[in-house]
Amino acid sequence: MGICNLQQSSQQAEDALSQGMEALQQALSETLAAAAGAGPLAGAGNVTNYMGQMAIAMGKLSTLENFLRQGDLLRQQTLQQMHRILTTRQAARALLVISDYFSRLRALSSLWLARPRD
Repeated sequence: MGICNLQQSSQQAEDALSQGMEALQQALSETLAAAAGAGPLAGAGNVTNYMGQMAIAMGKLSTLENFLRQGDLLRQQTLQQMHRILTTRQAARALLVISDYFSRLRALSSLWLARPRD
């Protein structure tokens, strides 16, 4: 598998995970909104409904955790494939570029935090 194929397959897997996570987050927010509308102080019948909604929300949080684990696994597999594809020199250059990127990102973040607020 070449680097272009790895990039394409990783992007497709990441897109699928992102879409699934967005749908799950939307469903979770709808469930929590429904539970908030049927708060536990609204009566005995609503307490049961509230508890049911919260149980559903907890199940969806568990599913969200699984999405995060899948994302971590995808990153790990991608790095393992890159290790197999790249030469030592290419891997070293990639690590230097990544280090430079994170250094610039930290500097930009510091500038953003130090900006004057209106």
